[in-house]
Amino acid sequence: MHPRIEDYALIGDEQTAALVGLDGSVDWLCLPRFDSAACFARLLGTEDNGHWRIAPKGVRGPCTRRAYRPGTLVLDTVWETDEGAIRVTDLMPQRDRAPDVVRIVEGLRGRVTVRSTLRLRFDYGWVVPWMRRVDGHRVAIAGPDAVWFRSEPDVRTWGEDFSTHSEFTVAAGESVALVMTWHPSHHPRPPLVDPYEALRGSVEDWQAWSARCCYRGPHRDAVLRSLITLKALTYVPTGGIVAALTTSLPEEIGGVRNWDYRYCWLRDSTLTLGALLAAGYQEEAEAWRNWLLRAVAGDPADLQIMYGLAGERRLPECELPWLSGYLGSTPVRIGNGAVDQLQLDVYGEVMDSLSLARTVGMSPRPHMWSLQRALMKWLGEHWRQPDEGLWEVRGGRRQFVHSKVMVWVAADRAVRAMEHYPKLRGDLEAWRALRDEVHREVCEKGYDPERNTFTQYYGSRDLDASLLLIPRVGFLPPDDPRVVGTVDAVRAELGHGGLVRRYSTDDTAVDGLPGGEGTFLACSFWLADALHMTGRTKEARELFERLCGLANDVGLLAEEYDPVTGRHLGNFPQAFSHIGLVNTALTLFDGEEAG
Repeated sequence: MHPRIEDYALIGDEQTAALVGLDGSVDWLCLPRFDSAACFARLLGTEDNGHWRIAPKGVRGPCTRRAYRPGTLVLDTVWETDEGAIRVTDLMPQRDRAPDVVRIVEGLRGRVTVRSTLRLRFDYGWVVPWMRRVDGHRVAIAGPDAVWFRSEPDVRTWGEDFSTHSEFTVAAGESVALVMTWHPSHHPRPPLVDPYEALRGSVEDWQAWSARCCYRGPHRDAVLRSLITLKALTYVPTGGIVAALTTSLPEEIGGVRNWDYRYCWLRDSTLTLGALLAAGYQEEAEAWRNWLLRAVAGDPADLQIMYGLAGERRLPECELPWLSGYLGSTPVRIGNGAVDQLQLDVYGEVMDSLSLARTVGMSPRPHMWSLQRALMKWLGEHWRQPDEGLWEVRGGRRQFVHSKVMVWVAADRAVRAMEHYPKLRGDLEAWRALRDEVHREVCEKGYDPERNTFTQYYGSRDLDASLLLIPRVGFLPPDDPRVVGTVDAVRAELGHGGLVRRYSTDDTAVDGLPGGEGTFLACSFWLADALHMTGRTKEARELFERLCGLANDVGLLAEEYDPVTGRHLGNFPQAFSHIGLVNTALTLFDGEEAG
């Protein structure tokens, strides 16, 4: 039986990461970066597409229990058997030169025979490498990739069925370490990491980082785990944060809504910046702000909705027909064609993010305001265009209300900047006029007075969960009857099992795709925020607690959730969901101390 999405835990080194299942198998790992080709792709296919499993010999099911060491990304998995008990500790130490996966097996009681099966398949499960022995190690090479595998000298290791197998017995108090190291095949082998020193250093480094978290309110463990997850999804050389670790985990089991999320979205920027700053992570917030400035530099007409880890602009989408997909959900895609879409809301996101950075006193960047002026000049000339909206619909461009609201945000933040910082120069009167005109148009064309709600796009009767952000961004005050009506309408019409869908998928003309999807967790956090802002704090806190309860056994959230089956859906773990958790906790419990 294929593992559930929520069966996975995350380990990583802040340049890439792996997913480890309840059955002790590493089923997803891209090397050397988040967006590189996977060498373990069982997640989207079968065992023949690559994985690395360590478990007691003869045991095929899930582990007995597992947990992260407090405040870290170091995972302990415990197996209880009739013969005894073992603990497998998995980690990816922050790299010096090369990425390592370290797996340490410790005996807890009795004597347990352990089996390791390493099945490397480069290029997303397509390429079987050539294996050879070198200096007591197993070396796998194919094209640009080389992996060195080593274990203790007395561990029996052999090749069989194009896989590397190891078997050993551990008694209470004994330990065996297995290490996998990647490097470019044309480079010499990198220095070998000491697995036990790597474990000690990783625990110390993560716990020191976690100690910086200044949130002390209720659900602190969930908030800290979300922050650790965001840190793990950060590509530390550039500061970019990927939307998720995976590609093509389905929004509907067996469906076609399978997208590559291993890139950095501008739509997440303000919420990400706010979460990091409010939790006390100024350094990470500055790194994200600096990534943002580098990525969007250039002609404002070329502003993209997403970029690569270092700000790459070309992310061509293609399909991998040799992978059967998660539970048959095809196609499996890499790259993302939505990169070429026009989404006007990203101009508002960028302006809002840079406004926040300036307000909180981040180190100034001399070119930041000139970039903002260029963005505003382009937006003033093009804001009336229809676009694809923040959900990247593939049914054609429309006059999406959220996009226009975010145009208003861009103009509003530009006006506020000039009002608060007299040294800044710009076309203040033109931006004020733009702000007023956009506000007037949205309230006239994007509002349905009959139902007292804003709509998905001009003239539509459909709704969109992004409308919940109207009070958050300041477009209208929370007590405005139109805001209250919109919150109630979204909850009634897009609600499912107490959570919220992004929009209705019944109208395929808008969405452009067959099938449906689950409830969107980030939008459900937005509903909690909106309920709180409109005076329904008790309901907001109840919803927040339910959302926290949807996290898996190690505190991770996917993109979506199906209330009918109780299953996670979509790419995993999802930064947007964890950003939502952090921001909603900060909104609901600001200043409170956990009891």
